[in-house]
Amino acid sequence: MKRSDVSLIALRRILRATELYGRELARAAGLTPVQIRVLQIVSETGRSTPKALSARMGVSQATMTTLIDRLVAKALVERHRSETDRRQMNILITAAGEAALERAPDPLQDRYVEAFDALPDWEQAMIVAALERVAGLLDAGHLDVAPVLDMGDIRKSPAADQEKAQ
Repeated sequence: MKRSDVSLIALRRILRATELYGRELARAAGLTPVQIRVLQIVSETGRSTPKALSARMGVSQATMTTLIDRLVAKALVERHRSETDRRQMNILITAAGEAALERAPDPLQDRYVEAFDALPDWEQAMIVAALERVAGLLDAGHLDVAPVLDMGDIRKSPAADQEKAQ
């Protein structure tokens, strides 16, 4: 089998694992993996700012605003103006948000991080380099990561349907 075929199979396995996890998470907690990650980050200290969340997750502030809006609508987080700087908005996790984290299945990224951290430094560096290279091969280095992590409404583009037909 060609190496390109083997690499595509590995990519499909990774995508399938994230898809299955997203479904399991949606069924158990009613949330997407990226929404769970936002809740986890806010839960670490009880509060965060949209700017700090977007920087930590590697997404734009506009994407983070949308994520926070969805979590506010579900009453999982609340927005509060900072008492020290009225221009700053703090995001606080609610009791319902903490409960959602408790009932969520073990996050896929946590399992990955635990296994990855157990690897020797040279192997970690090799994996990071390979994954960054794959992102570059797919011309995905500039993309915001949230749509990939958000297992919500995904629709095929007309171009994807045309490619499939050819």
